[in-house]
Parts: sequence; structure tokens; C-alpha cells
Amino acid sequence: MYVIVAIAVVLAAGLLFLLDRALKAIREGRRRRELGIRLYHAAARSEALERERKAAAEASNNLTAVLPAIPQGERTPRNVA
Repeated sequence: MYVIVAIAVVLAAGLLFLLDRALKAIREGRRRRELGIRLYHAAARSEALERERKAAAEASNNLTAVLPAIPQGERTPRNVA
């Protein structure tokens, strides 16, 4: 009788251990999936900002080609009090 109880306790402890491991694996999977989604959105935002920067730089270069800067010559920039 005591042997059956001891075996049942050992099996219950083993099942609880396996359940704990399974739940930890599920939580880790969810965490990794959420981090992957956040990383994807951060990369997409970064790429969009980079495209905007390149477009602004190209527009600036195009404007400079049409309206060249006024040469300063020997003059230095004005200092305002």
C-alpha cells in the first residue's frame, strides 16, 4: 500500500515538474514572438525615417542645383549681439 502511495507521489511530482517546464516554454515563446513583432515594427519605422531623410537630402541637393548658394568671398559671418 505504501509503495503505491510513494509511486503516486513521485509521478505527481514528475507531472508537476513537466507542467512547469511546459508553461515556462509557452511563456518564453510568447515573449519571443512579441519581441519579434516589436523588432519588426521598429525596423519598419527606421526604414521609413531613412527614406524620408534621403528624400529631404535629395530635395535639398536639387534646390541647391537650381539656386546656388551666394558666395561670401572675404566676408565673415555676422555676429549678432
